[in-house]
Formats: sequence, C-alpha cells, structure tokens
Amino acid sequence: MGEKINSAEKKTYHFIRYIMTAAILSFLLSGCGQKPAQVKLVKIGQPAPNFTLTDTEGNGWNLSDLKGKVVFVNFWATWCPPCRQEMPSMQSLYKTMPKEKFAMLTILSNDDPGRAKNMARKMGYTFPILQDPDSKAGTSYGITGVPETFIVGPDGILREKIIGAWDWESAQALAMLTQYIR
Repeated sequence: MGEKINSAEKKTYHFIRYIMTAAILSFLLSGCGQKPAQVKLVKIGQPAPNFTLTDTEGNGWNLSDLKGKVVFVNFWATWCPPCRQEMPSMQSLYKTMPKEKFAMLTILSNDDPGRAKNMARKMGYTFPILQDPDSKAGTSYGITGVPETFIVGPDGILREKIIGAWDWESAQALAMLTQYIR
C-alpha cells in the first residue's frame, strides 16, 4: 500500500509543481529559446544594426540598401514550432504589402539553410530567407530565442521588437505596420 503524505509534504509537492509549470510555460510562451550569445540591447528609436547576408538563392542583402522602405526582419528556425506557426501569416503579409514601400527579410538562426529552403518550397513561401552562419546578425540584434521580429522604419530607425509568434494578418499587426509605411 502507498504511504500517506503529510500536509507539509503536500505543500512542498504543489510548490515544486507550480514552479516547474511556470518555468515550462515561460519557455513556451517566449518562443523557442536558444543559448544567448553576447546579448546586446538594441533600442527602439535607435538606428537598426546593419548586416550583409546572403539568402538561400545566393542573392546578397544589405539592410542599409533598403532605406526608404519599412523592413520586416524576422529571426526564425525550422525546428521552432512558434516560428512555423507564424510563417503562413508572414507569407500573406509579404504578398499583400506594397513592394515599393515594404521589404521582408527572414534570417535563419542556428539552422540548416537546405532544410529551410526545402520547407519554404514545400509550403509555398516566397519571402527571402537569409543565412546567418556565424549568428553575427542575431547577436547584433540581441536575440535570445526565435521567433523575434524587428520593424525598421524607412529612416533606418528600429521601431518595433516583437518576441514570439504573431498573427501578421491581424488588424493589430496591419495597423502597426501601416503607420510606418505612410
């Protein structure tokens, strides 16, 4: 037969269960965590860190070349469920936003570019997928996990930082982006 648990043991058990549940929920709600490198704090209202990266098709991209456009910069990985969850709404956003005023750059973080390219082809994603093999761009933006999205204004100033997956087709997301496109 089982032993009886006294009141103090019950309280300890419930406390430990509460702490473990809170830790797991915190991890899941923040996106897919990764081991932070030298984390820098990028600040809203300051110039966005520039980067030069190559996409999975071999094209070079330099953030500063996109001045004059609102730039959607998203760090993600194929192994991240919240990243995969937001991708369809990102594709929809990419297709509907005016190309002369908006650019979307997705940056692969700690992942295999071939796997990302295959996933994009299979799912019909057409936005650029940039490779960050040394995580220099991710480090310059201070990412601590994926997905993380940064909105850079037409003036090259960082306007928004969104941690975790978003529905990019939502009224809230569209209103936020539209204010910078005007």
